[in-house]
Amino acid sequence: MHPQTRRKTSPPLRGVVRALMGDSAAASYASALADVAKATKTLDTTAADLEKVHKIFSDPQVYDFFVSPIVEPEKKYDLIDEIAKSSSLQPHTANFLNILIDMKRIDLIKEIVEDFDVVYNRLTETELAVVASVVQLESQQLAQIAKVVQRLTKAKNVRIKTVTDPSLVAGFTVRYGNDGSKLIDMSVKKQLDDIAADLEIGDIQLAV
Repeated sequence: MHPQTRRKTSPPLRGVVRALMGDSAAASYASALADVAKATKTLDTTAADLEKVHKIFSDPQVYDFFVSPIVEPEKKYDLIDEIAKSSSLQPHTANFLNILIDMKRIDLIKEIVEDFDVVYNRLTETELAVVASVVQLESQQLAQIAKVVQRLTKAKNVRIKTVTDPSLVAGFTVRYGNDGSKLIDMSVKKQLDDIAADLEIGDIQLAV
């Protein structure tokens, strides 16, 4: 049996276990973890941990390994230990992942990360802006985008998440607001779509 984080539950995480036993919804898991992060004054670090976790579990092979009923729990615990060390995760973050394995709810990890973002943003008065572009934008460009979003929303803080979207051709889009309901579209695709609509010829196809 591996000794490190999975069997010896720290006092703050006992509250997590009680909360999770009562409700299996991803939002409840996220709120329980946020409570631990607040209690240990590690809200920002825990949010950073979960960004790393989300990236790791975005690999289909990693996700399939953890949700597989065939893989023994010990092997999953061992891999969590390796991930925690290589990614410098906090002990309570690693513990949380092991609890999800114990309770056979590791399949909810992506939804939990998303719901934790919502809780984190509310607690820290942060506006989340998702910037999509064909290639990664420079940090200076992202900083300018953050300033624009902050001016539009009057938020205390702005948190930028970046994603790649080859369909944009060039330029970028910014989604913010509740559930990403507001959009700033500075993409070439949007310009092409507008031209196509004006000409009533449907989508314009670019020659490759």
